[in-house]
Amino acid sequence: MRERALSAVVLVPPLVVALIIGGWAILLVVTVAAVLGAWEVFRLLRYAGYPSLPWLGVVLTGVLVLDAGLQAIPERSGLLLLAIGVILVAVGAFGRTDPRDGLVAWMTTIFGALYVSLLAFIVRLGAGAPAVPATAPLGGVLDGERGWILLLVLGVWAYDTGAYLIGKQFGRAKFLTHISPSKTYAGLVGGLVASTVVVALMLYGLGQDPIQGLVLGPLLALAAQAGDLAESMLKRAAGAKDSSSLIPGHGGILDRTDSFLFAAPVVTLYVAALVR
Repeated sequence: MRERALSAVVLVPPLVVALIIGGWAILLVVTVAAVLGAWEVFRLLRYAGYPSLPWLGVVLTGVLVLDAGLQAIPERSGLLLLAIGVILVAVGAFGRTDPRDGLVAWMTTIFGALYVSLLAFIVRLGAGAPAVPATAPLGGVLDGERGWILLLVLGVWAYDTGAYLIGKQFGRAKFLTHISPSKTYAGLVGGLVASTVVVALMLYGLGQDPIQGLVLGPLLALAAQAGDLAESMLKRAAGAKDSSSLIPGHGGILDRTDSFLFAAPVVTLYVAALVR
């Protein structure tokens, strides 16, 4: 527990400061997390036996995340930047003497960069979030950017906390043990309930119908669980317990952001499609 508390001391202040400032501060925190996470991904891929071009992959990750927060550049620039990245990584892979090795390095580098750059959807969520009505409980306290990112953060944390507490207390039957031996159905249900309640409360605070929490809460929770399992699969393939030892008690940056990698795009899509 002391190690968990130390990890919270390391991670929470930058996030709180970023949410207070908003805008560039959120972009900075997400970009730093993505770049550090990219290094960890390419490290795990190397341990799993997959060659890559880490420097190119890390740079591509940072560029794709920064693109999400730079409103002055052309729309759909992310797709163009990705295309350029695919070309540059291919050119870098030409130097491998074994074409099969070069092909794997090309595909692995693009995968690693795309995987971690999913964090960019945290920034895109804030940029596309609807305004918080002045009459809402959180109106005048939070704007749309910070309010919806806070919903995402609290929803993921609620899922993780609910899954841990209920799974530890009541968890017997397990699922997908070949990927993660500690996941239980009880924990899954506990996380779903906790996330749904927190998301519904946040929706109410943001001036939205809290009934939407019955849809968005489970969607966020299941995406967070899938993100956690995806990283577990990568670590299993690499034979690693943690993505790195950067954060005492919690491993690496990727271990702390894996749920957001899948949850952020899901919440962003929900907001873009259904929230006005």
